[in-house]
Amino acid sequence: MTTRVLYVEDNDQNYYLVKFILEAQGYEVVRARDGREGIELARTVDPALILLDIQLPVMDGYETARELRTIPGLAPVPVVALTSYAMAGDREKALAAGCTGYIEKPIDPTTFSGEIAAHLARSRSGGGSG
Repeated sequence: MTTRVLYVEDNDQNYYLVKFILEAQGYEVVRARDGREGIELARTVDPALILLDIQLPVMDGYETARELRTIPGLAPVPVVALTSYAMAGDREKALAAGCTGYIEKPIDPTTFSGEIAAHLARSRSGGGSG
């Protein structure tokens, strides 16, 4: 069975890079272009992990993360902020909004798939919160 990753990202270049890296590792990547679409797809595509940009149209990543966390079936799904927001306090703000992880852009292609695998492993072992 293929592991499905929902990536909520409005920037095409960022999306294609992440998709290329993850598909090379055997993941299936489903894209949403804004927070509202991300929430709707999260309800229907049964993602194992959600990657969430913070600077999104319609509703930002913080608001999207908070809403995702109200959906009962998504409680165990890791939500990882994947963002260029890298100022002091941004990681904490993302975690407070409901994200279980935080990866800064630009991503490092040599370590990115390992970071994703680690988030998935933690969620499967029950250690996804915090």
